[in-house]
Amino acid sequence: MALSYYTLVASKEDIASMTMINYLINIRSFSPERNTNFLQSKRYQNIKIHVSNKSLLHLEDLDEAYPDSIAFIFLSKHRSQTGIPTLTCHCTGNYSGNLYGGNPGELAIAHPYLQKQYLQTIVSQGSLIPGYDIVIESSHHGPTSLKKPVLFIEVGSTENEWTDRNSASVVCESILKVIESGVGFCEKVAIGLGGTHYPMKFNKILLESEYGLAAVAAKHDLESIDKDMLDQMIAKSIEKVTHVIVDWKGLGRHKNKILDLIGRTGLDILKI
Repeated sequence: MALSYYTLVASKEDIASMTMINYLINIRSFSPERNTNFLQSKRYQNIKIHVSNKSLLHLEDLDEAYPDSIAFIFLSKHRSQTGIPTLTCHCTGNYSGNLYGGNPGELAIAHPYLQKQYLQTIVSQGSLIPGYDIVIESSHHGPTSLKKPVLFIEVGSTENEWTDRNSASVVCESILKVIESGVGFCEKVAIGLGGTHYPMKFNKILLESEYGLAAVAAKHDLESIDKDMLDQMIAKSIEKVTHVIVDWKGLGRHKNKILDLIGRTGLDILKI
């Protein structure tokens, strides 16, 4: 029987991605496996590293190469107009168009426990990375069609941070620690609706409560939420979604529509 493993995914096009891979090669002894296209380390038998020549946002073909992967964890740069040093994580998906990879109107599969544990772990290491904000993002961009869960973990927001070997080391050690701790499940799992792209209320939920999060749709995505999309948010999670959490003040003009839609799901609703 084939052993399951986590697949870390990197791109040679992505500076931050390669900064993290260089750390894993030089410090954690990941190296090319004989006659394969992936990197592995004797210490971490349940991790494979895939390094692509293509953009991370368009890697929709990993299932065939890694059929026994538990999840695909993408090591990525983060870019923002503010330029604030930031470490982020999020699941992927497009609520409408696909300007940045993936399929229109398609969400990737979420792994709430993996995201929650990574966020809690890296926040606990905050003293090692002073000056960085550590936040989740709402679901966005590709890839969206992989058959296993997807989690992006990112370093940003400028080249100064993308080449920062210290932050890369903390990110890598955090995800290695989570993987070594083994797969678990959240007591409660919710989808999130409303708020900004960096949804601080949902961030707090992950850090301070028993909830994990599957897909999160920010206020600017709510126009695209209909019954089918809401059903997809609920279904596309490796852990069963039990709740809907709404940012009550962050629903904007779509509040009535969203409340009507979620009222029909039969799920418990939490307003924050």
